[in-house]
Amino acid sequence: MNTCKILMAIGGLGAGVDEQCFALGMQMGPDLIAADAGSTDSGPAYLANAMCKTSRQMLKHDLAIMVKGSREANIPVMIGSCGTCGSDAGVEEVADIVTEILRENGWHAKIAKVYSEVQRDLLKEKYAQGKIHALEGAPEISEATFDEFTHAVVLMGAEPFIEAYKEGADIILCGRATDTAIVAALPILKGCNVAAAWHGAKTAECGSQCCDNEAGMGVFLEVDEEGFNIRPLNPEAKCTPYTVAAHLVYENVDPYVLTEPSGRILTKDSVYTQLPDGVTTRVTGTRFEPAEQYTNKLEAAGIVGYQNISLVAAADPDLLADPETWIKGITAYGMKNLKKSGMNTDDFKIHFKAYGYNGLLPGKVPEEFHPREILMLMTVTAKTQALAKQVAKSMQPLLLHFPANWNEQLPSFAFPFSPADCDRGPCYEFKFHHVIDVDDPLELIRFAYTEV
Repeated sequence: MNTCKILMAIGGLGAGVDEQCFALGMQMGPDLIAADAGSTDSGPAYLANAMCKTSRQMLKHDLAIMVKGSREANIPVMIGSCGTCGSDAGVEEVADIVTEILRENGWHAKIAKVYSEVQRDLLKEKYAQGKIHALEGAPEISEATFDEFTHAVVLMGAEPFIEAYKEGADIILCGRATDTAIVAALPILKGCNVAAAWHGAKTAECGSQCCDNEAGMGVFLEVDEEGFNIRPLNPEAKCTPYTVAAHLVYENVDPYVLTEPSGRILTKDSVYTQLPDGVTTRVTGTRFEPAEQYTNKLEAAGIVGYQNISLVAAADPDLLADPETWIKGITAYGMKNLKKSGMNTDDFKIHFKAYGYNGLLPGKVPEEFHPREILMLMTVTAKTQALAKQVAKSMQPLLLHFPANWNEQLPSFAFPFSPADCDRGPCYEFKFHHVIDVDDPLELIRFAYTEV
């Protein structure tokens, strides 16, 4: 029976691979060491600037453990979404670290750098051909949208990982990829059950998040021709039918359907069984439905304005009794003053969050809740940084004394910092929630190989 064993070292590269748990995983004889290195969880700034969220020091820590295991066991390493956003720069940054590790230890390896960043002219051409399609909840786009981003990537499927492996790469460093493609590629190539490969990959993608103890210590996945087995690397954790099945709800709209570039994984008939060891769960019965049209999801981000922030702390009883009314009052009063001073109020926005009241969870607050104090965050978003600064400075006298009750003496609030405002710089947004039709899974992907 065809099988493939994958050591998923950690759910997010740079979060701190546990060396002892990793060693336990290596004792199980993996065919592949894998990790995901990226996400959109922290917003569009990382893609807009083609920068990595994780520190170089932590990336090197994790990569050193993985590369050591790879070279000692002569098995490949596959990493997807390098540099957080999967930009070309992210791939180069991770490749530089891997090269440094190899040279420091005198190890040899063939590195595949797989790029998924795409240029605007190519995207404009695809759009003109009617090959870019909106997903549910996508923003409206036009030809002008393609001039509004700084960097764009497509999410690759399993095929680029397979191609690089076939070319003899020992360490495969990919740009933006689906979290599952990193893990599913080798089992598919080795003739394992395609549905099980994808379902197992979805389960393993975030490491120990599919376990009852989410200590960030990775998991061990074995895919065969009928299903897959998954177990934790942490000796104090278990993979149970509940924890494994529940992971299909994570970052997924429908727990019974998982969409990939090449098709859909259907899990309604999947069977989850706890194995006698009490820590491993086996899954069978998953089905795969090939897509009629292969697609790559498109991600792009760009600047939409500039921000300035101010913090002020309040313990005034009148404000605490009804913070929302105070926010509406200071905003209206401030906008009236700014308009009176000659500013175009269409060029900026003022927004408040009341932390300690409903800053994190906006909406109706229980009537019996009365905060002891509130930290107000005022954000000014404007067309230029200079304008954001001027608006913030114009609002500062109000932030210090604006009353909730004009019939009483003015209150005094507290600025925790001096100066009271801080330029936050550019702010960003994602420009697309779309997919691109491609004639070949490698059409938008580029490869480069180096020997160290």
